Order: sequence, then C-alpha cells, then structure tokens
Amino acid sequence: MPLSARFHAASSRSLGVLGEARAAARAAGRPLIDLGMGEPREQVPAAVREAGAAALASYLPYPRPGGTPELREAIAAWARRRFDRALDPEREIIPTLGSKEAIFSLAQLLVDPAAGRDLVVATVPGYPIPAAGATYAGARLLELPLREQDGFLPALDAIPDEDWGRIAVFWINYPNNPTGAAVDAAFIGGLAGRAREHGFVLASDEAYWELWTGEPSASALSLDSLANVLVFGSLSKRGSMPGYRSGFVAGDPELIDALRAFRLQAGTVPPVFVQAAAAAAWADDEQPARLRSVLGRRRAVLVDALTGAGFRCRGESCVFVWAAVPAGWTSARAAEWLLERDVLVAAGDLFGAAGEGWLRVATVATDAEIAAAAKVIAGWRM
Repeated sequence: MPLSARFHAASSRSLGVLGEARAAARAAGRPLIDLGMGEPREQVPAAVREAGAAALASYLPYPRPGGTPELREAIAAWARRRFDRALDPEREIIPTLGSKEAIFSLAQLLVDPAAGRDLVVATVPGYPIPAAGATYAGARLLELPLREQDGFLPALDAIPDEDWGRIAVFWINYPNNPTGAAVDAAFIGGLAGRAREHGFVLASDEAYWELWTGEPSASALSLDSLANVLVFGSLSKRGSMPGYRSGFVAGDPELIDALRAFRLQAGTVPPVFVQAAAAAAWADDEQPARLRSVLGRRRAVLVDALTGAGFRCRGESCVFVWAAVPAGWTSARAAEWLLERDVLVAAGDLFGAAGEGWLRVATVATDAEIAAAAKVIAGWRM
C-alpha cells in the first residue's frame, strides 16, 4: 500500500543501522562491545525507583496535559539551583514523554507555510529528530554544518537575509550530540535576540547539559528573557533513566500554553507513576555528579587509546567522544574495522554528510568493556 512521501524523506537518515549491527552480531554469538548508542546503564537511585513504585499503589487517573504539580515544581526547583532561574511551574513548564517526541512534534505547532513561516533550521552533524519532525510537518529544512574550525557552532551568516523572516523554529543542541561541543552565553543570547527580532522560536535541546568534563556549556535557561525560547530537558542521560521516557519543555509562557493545548490532542503525557519517579530524580543532584565522574573516567580511557592510534578527539561531553579518523580512512570504513573486532561505534556520516571523517564513540559501557575496547583501538596500527 502507498506510504507518504514525507515518510520516505524523513527515513533517509536513521541510527537504526546501529541496532541492526548490534542484533546481527549478537545473533551470531559475537561478544559485542556496544559503544554506539549513548544509553547510560548505571543503576537508577533507589529513592527514584521507590517514588515511582509508591505511585502505583493508588488509583491512576488519566494524566493531565500539564503534568503533575509535584513534577513541575521539582523541575522549577532544579532550574533555581542550577541556573538561578525562577520558572513559574504553572505557566513555564510542561512535562513530556521523554524529549524526543516533543522535539519531533514542535514543527507541527509552529510551521505555517501560508503565513510565510515554512523554514526549520537545524544543525549537522546532529540528532536526526528535528529534521524528521520538520519533514513530516511539511517544512523547508535548512541544515547548517557544524565545522571544527568554527568550534562546532553554526555559521549564522550562511542564512540568506530573506530567510530569517521565514524561520519557524531554529534548533540548537549543546552540549552537542555528536560533537560534544559546548556553547557560550553570548552565542545563545545573540540567537535569542534574533528570534525575537524575526519572530521565530529558538529551541534549545539540552539533554546532555549536566554531563560534561570541563566547564559546563551555557544554557538557554540562563538568559535574561525566555521570550521566543523553548528549552528541552531529559532524564534519559542525567538520571540514567532512558526507559522511563521523562523530559520537559520550559520557556515562553505563551508557547507553553500552546504546547499544552496541542499535546492534549496528541495524548503524549507521561504516566503518573513515571512523573512521581521523575520528580524524585530532578531533586537528586548526586546522580548526575556520579555519572560525570564515571563517564568522565571512561572517556579518558577511550581518548587515550584513540589518540594513541592516530585519532583526534574533540568535545566536552562525557557521554561521547567525537574522534576524527586517521588520514586515508572514511567514517564507514573505520566503524567497520572496529565492528569486525566486535566494537560497535557510530560512523559520523550517520548524523549527516557533515559528519564524514568522524566517529562518535559512547562512554556508557562497563569499565571492563571500555578497557577491552581501548585494547582493540590500541591495535589500530597493527
């Protein structure tokens, strides 16, 4: 039966090949070391698990589209601790079913070709979901390359003057996936100013914010004004809770109000027991500190091995190493060489053509697996 052309266009870039490679290796009985997906495997704190379990003991109604007051207040308290940001839990925060679905669906709310708002700006190499959401919304997509010589920041002067007024949403993601790059407050502030000047939404995906190795990246939550700004947060990495599917959107109250109405129709509200666990997780600052220590230690082992093998490593995120492959290699061939030796990594071109020449190496395996992977990498020149 016929499928939408938008489906075919949006499916052209996917990280599904990592899952396929993982499944094939395991079906063949190979002892694969998975450094492909950034899926933390550390234990969720007992208090978080107990909070979710306790909420299961009572009757569970349909979750309200705005989320529970307890979760919104926990997120607001976290923002006060982290950024000295006073968010109104009623008007400036909405819980989401992870951040992925909220990122995907935002273009459906904002893109309006009839009104001249037909453009979504995203960055490459990058998380493919903003681009996929734009495609399904019928938007025109402009992908700005992130280049090493520019500090992996998008070159804003590459946007034609006539296009600034057509932008519906401009996506940024720092600490960046896959490059691990950070951003400073001046860049975010300048882009937020352009958003207000030209009437578009600056959408900042900050899923990796608390997992860094050096100085933390700037956050849009630190801006003086959140007008025309939405910030997307997640517990998948910060709390090592990918299976809980819990995130939030915070920012401009008019946009949050529109999102609440939109999401009432879409039905994408976390279950109440997940929200109870999430409230406990946002109150816990020790878990991300532990993850920074553990993942940072593992990252250092991988960076040492990769550097010794002739790779050049970049980034401040402790979840990923962004490694430039040695001269004469392509991303795909380098990833294949490692996979042949039972180490799965992500070829950079999976994140867009601008990622060619790089590998994304996740740090989320066990210490023993990281050590084994480092030994394989050390044999690169053999």
